[in-house]
Amino acid sequence: MSRIGRMPVSVPDGVSVMIDGREVTVTGPKGTLQHTVAAPIEVSQSDGVLTVTRPSDEGHIRALHGLSRTLIANMITGVTEGYRKTLEIVGVGYRVQARGQNLEFSLGFSHPVTVAPPDGITFRVEAPTRFVVEGIDKQQVGEIAANIRKLRKPDPYKGKGVRYQGEQIRRKAGKAGK
Repeated sequence: MSRIGRMPVSVPDGVSVMIDGREVTVTGPKGTLQHTVAAPIEVSQSDGVLTVTRPSDEGHIRALHGLSRTLIANMITGVTEGYRKTLEIVGVGYRVQARGQNLEFSLGFSHPVTVAPPDGITFRVEAPTRFVVEGIDKQQVGEIAANIRKLRKPDPYKGKGVRYQGEQIRRKAGKAGK
């Protein structure tokens, strides 16, 4: 049995979980998330606890067991606390500004780069070189943060670019002079 898959998922107060066949809908104070559970996996609810079970011990079914349980647990965390990724900008003249809901980046290009938030995502600028991506869907928050980081990846020689807060950049040695 999967160690992660067999752990029960507790449903906190203020969160409601609806199970309709394969559809699991979680509603909480921050919003609503929906997920379709993969075919052989079953989800049941009793006394404020969700249990994820599998019918057999085949390899691909075991893999789906832990994944399904984790996705449901992430949905419950998302509608109660939400998720956030903090990113930093390093480099002379590199900065970010809030333009309404959008972010406008100066990253050394000849033009400013504007990023609009999709539904369910909000941006917050804490400093000219630090901003936060927030939302209730963990996968969506991570994907938007990764796409913003991709605008100007950290340079391995000087370390300039957009990076996650606390990320360590492996630096390369420059040319050796004579």
